[in-house]
Amino acid sequence: MADLEVAVVPRARQNAAGPFVDGVLRVRVTRPPTDGEANRVALRLVAEALHVAPSRLAIVAGERARRKWIRVSGIDGEELGRRLRAIGAD
Repeated sequence: MADLEVAVVPRARQNAAGPFVDGVLRVRVTRPPTDGEANRVALRLVAEALHVAPSRLAIVAGERARRKWIRVSGIDGEELGRRLRAIGAD
């Protein structure tokens, strides 16, 4: 299990995960932050970027904030770091 800091930008022009800079993964979602819509899309995008099932992700802090902490089950911190480096920085 490992935790990841994510900065979510709602109402973006397109959905995208990345870049990963200074320990924070930036996630852009087209959905508004209403009724958890942006969170659902953000979790799906992070899961796709990390090549894990969405069911392995959970928001553990910041559910109503743009900065969130997401817990990733099934991989350790070292593996998470390797996958995040593969996403790269723009």
